[in-house]
Amino acid sequence: MHDVIVIGGGPAGLMASAAAAEHGARVLLLDKGNKLGRKLAISGGGRCNVTNRVDAEELIRHIPGNGRFMYSPFSVFNNENIIAFFESLGIELKEEDNGRMFPVNDKAIDVVRALLDHIRRHKVVIRTKTEVRDLHFEDGRVKSVETADGTMLEAGAVIVAAGGMSVPHTGSTGDGYPWARKAGHTITELYPTEVPITLTDSFIRSKELQGLSLRDVALSVIDPKKKKPMKTHRGDMIFTHFGISGPIGLRCSQYVIKMKKKHDVRSVGLWIDLFPEESLEDVFQRLQTIVRGAPKKAIKNALQGVLPERLLPPAMLLAGAEPSATGSETSQEILRELAAVMKRFPLTADGTLSIEKAFVTGGGVSVKEVYPKRMESKLQQGLFFCGEVMDLHGYTGGYNITVAFSTGYTAGSAAAETAAASL
Repeated sequence: MHDVIVIGGGPAGLMASAAAAEHGARVLLLDKGNKLGRKLAISGGGRCNVTNRVDAEELIRHIPGNGRFMYSPFSVFNNENIIAFFESLGIELKEEDNGRMFPVNDKAIDVVRALLDHIRRHKVVIRTKTEVRDLHFEDGRVKSVETADGTMLEAGAVIVAAGGMSVPHTGSTGDGYPWARKAGHTITELYPTEVPITLTDSFIRSKELQGLSLRDVALSVIDPKKKKPMKTHRGDMIFTHFGISGPIGLRCSQYVIKMKKKHDVRSVGLWIDLFPEESLEDVFQRLQTIVRGAPKKAIKNALQGVLPERLLPPAMLLAGAEPSATGSETSQEILRELAAVMKRFPLTADGTLSIEKAFVTGGGVSVKEVYPKRMESKLQQGLFFCGEVMDLHGYTGGYNITVAFSTGYTAGSAAAETAAASL
């Protein structure tokens, strides 16, 4: 018999296995795939953004999905502990922009290998290609794990780290939700987060902006009723053949879904502030100086370089500006309108790509039914949850993986303690 069974070999499950084994438990790690750490291996574009080195408050702010729950797991194992953990395994880390931490050699596979070597050294028994069919409970506690071939595996504690519904080729196909429901847990509504946004604007359908990247702009999701931004993120984005992606596109995506649902609307407005450092008046004065300085030039030529070349025609169209009109033929009102478009370039979002195309799953096992200091179920003794199976999610940029490692370590160490007490 094993003390602790961990289901799922992603970031949370691997860290849970490590923590449980470090705390003296005999650990069995089950994964239905043929390879562990697949999500970890592709994270950070294959470089593995292991965490983010910001303070606790900033971390919580970057976890829009029940971030306050994370105060307790972070008191057990936080981002600095994650950094120390990987450095103790020989993975040298470096800090990049916005606090993102990567291995110095930019190889995610080395992070996965170091973690696997560590759990093997701690005698964790690993079984891949082993699908879990069900969990069984008796008298208010977890009793056994049933695999697809009917084998019953008993343990003092079971940790469900089966992931969400996103990036299904890594094994995240929602397996953990039925087991949690059977244990009496609430599964909050699932939705995609950190996912590209789909747009209906004519210049998107014509693909004229496809592949255009914008650097250091601000993207806002507009509240349909209040007609003002309810969420704004600043950074980089890219236009695609169906809409927008890139860091701030991904970060704003969940708010498109939330606004559509809350207000029962088919589409939600977005604004791009192309010059977040400048006021509307600053932009207007700049346009006026350029245009008045070349009165005989067509304004489409005079304004080359103010905006990316492909963005200028739709901006002028939205402002009602005549591209072939000269500077002297263009009124102040038109220039003011053009400045307004540059500060609030409008887009129309009708949704996002599917949850399978998302980087992260929103929703999951309700955090209200789990002890945050232990990650143990309040409904079934010896049952633990960690990672994306829970209604917890952070932004990409090292925040979501920090949630996985922190909840994984917290669950693993507590599970070892529970298993020892049940012997």
